[in-house]
Amino acid sequence: MKPGIHPEYRPVVFQDRTTGQSFLTRSTATSDARIEWEDGNSYPLIVIDVTAYSHPFWTGNQRVLDTQGRVEKFRRRYGGRTR
Repeated sequence: MKPGIHPEYRPVVFQDRTTGQSFLTRSTATSDARIEWEDGNSYPLIVIDVTAYSHPFWTGNQRVLDTQGRVEKFRRRYGGRTR
């Protein structure tokens, strides 16, 4: 790799905004906020909206959509039309 053009790849803590769960990984993301991790070291903190801790697919909490209302609205709007 060409030296001096790549961002620094270092340990960073990501925290789920919804659940408060955190995990330590490596990333090029930067932040001014810092957090002291379980090993006693301080790492940059990146707060994100969705992780595997809160995503409906991974948690099994799928949202129920109002498909009946959508179908009826579609049928009222387009159902009676013929070519």
